[in-house]
Amino acid sequence: MPVSDRFPEDFLALMRASLADDAELQRFLAISQQPLRRSLRVNTLKISVEDFLARTANYGWRLSPIPWCAEGFWIERDDESLPLGSVAEHLSGLFYIQEASSMLPVTALFDAAPDARQVMDVAAAPGSKTTQMAALMRNEGAILANEYSASRVKVLHANISRCGVSNVALTHFDGRVFGAALPERFDAILLDAPCSGEGVVRKDADALRNWTLASTEAIAETQRDLLDSAFHALQPGGTLIYSTCTLNQIENQQVIHWLQQRYPDAVEIVPLNGLFAGADQALTAEGFLHVFPQIFDSEGFFVARLRKTASIPALPTPTYKVGKLPFSPASRKLSAEVQQAAAKVGLQWDENHTLWQRDKELWLFPAALESWLGKVRFSRIGLKLAETFPKGYRWQHEAVVALSQPGSALDFELSDAEAETWYRGQDIHPETLPNRDEVIVTYQQQPLGLAKKVGNRIKNSYPRELVRDGRLFR
Repeated sequence: MPVSDRFPEDFLALMRASLADDAELQRFLAISQQPLRRSLRVNTLKISVEDFLARTANYGWRLSPIPWCAEGFWIERDDESLPLGSVAEHLSGLFYIQEASSMLPVTALFDAAPDARQVMDVAAAPGSKTTQMAALMRNEGAILANEYSASRVKVLHANISRCGVSNVALTHFDGRVFGAALPERFDAILLDAPCSGEGVVRKDADALRNWTLASTEAIAETQRDLLDSAFHALQPGGTLIYSTCTLNQIENQQVIHWLQQRYPDAVEIVPLNGLFAGADQALTAEGFLHVFPQIFDSEGFFVARLRKTASIPALPTPTYKVGKLPFSPASRKLSAEVQQAAAKVGLQWDENHTLWQRDKELWLFPAALESWLGKVRFSRIGLKLAETFPKGYRWQHEAVVALSQPGSALDFELSDAEAETWYRGQDIHPETLPNRDEVIVTYQQQPLGLAKKVGNRIKNSYPRELVRDGRLFR
């Protein structure tokens, strides 16, 4: 495809204004037409980087460290015929397929706010950055993960569940509501803003097909609104990351400069020059990272780090009704009983989570988010732990994945073929049946779910929406 067809002239004019010279523009255009190399991030909620590297050492994977993320690696594989998303380690949540540049915003946030306890991800789906946050927080504190698109909320929940995340509450709103609904509530916020997506052209050849200068200006207006709202939701002293996967200054530098002009006594830019070795190659004069694809052989990305140095006037109090929370905190007696029963099936949690009830359902809420309750309506909070019934508790899949402890007496390790059968949603007929009627089926020592022995088979309880087909594993 000719350059003129793939890159609109107005877009090229914006790139010329940002790049040093014509030679750099030509390097940008050349790499933008090359395939994007794959990358992954090890999920340290489930496995250490060291153990992951040892486990995959004989797979024919060539893993190259990503400089700005200790858990991130570019990957080349000998067998590309099996989708990376179908390997066993991905299915069990040991890693997340995430573009290297998109690991930058969370790294920048927690570099400045390593002890953040109340965090918001304003535009969270599909969950790469939310799960990266949760791993750095070790499932402590609380993350409000918001997604405006209803269809993407399910994908977001599926990914946080697969990765064993338990400190997240999901909302489904236009991100412009939070500044008024939760004023100065968060000590760290990530706004990975919706954008024109110019940086993803290596992954999507049609990314610029509908690009116009007018649409870019319209997107920037939305970004300013979202940034203003997020800045209101940030505590004084808190850190906010504004990032996009686009390249023009209209949606990047100019949006930040607008916020500075709006709150000149409250916005401090925290430079990113020391974030990782080589960061200076992408550093702007203001201290932002403007990552063009040719710099690190990656997607394009923009990252700005801000600190709120003073309180700002509050927005008008919302007039909408949140409604009564349909949950109530469990009594101390019930909490102790449930915790004791859960321990018998290998499920454990600590004071970072509290037990709540809704009819026959039992949920674990992140304790750090209780001050948010009654302020906004949540789509889902924490983990659904169990449903009560006359003979005890029916433990839920997401709780087993997040809370089961390695080496439980209930663990029943599956063979390769049995694990594949499990992921396909079929019952397992093992050569040797487990001694117990209730087991946690595992594969490669990772929990796949809770199951019951029925006669000479293990009844499959894998959630229907997660069932896979096609070729699996290696």
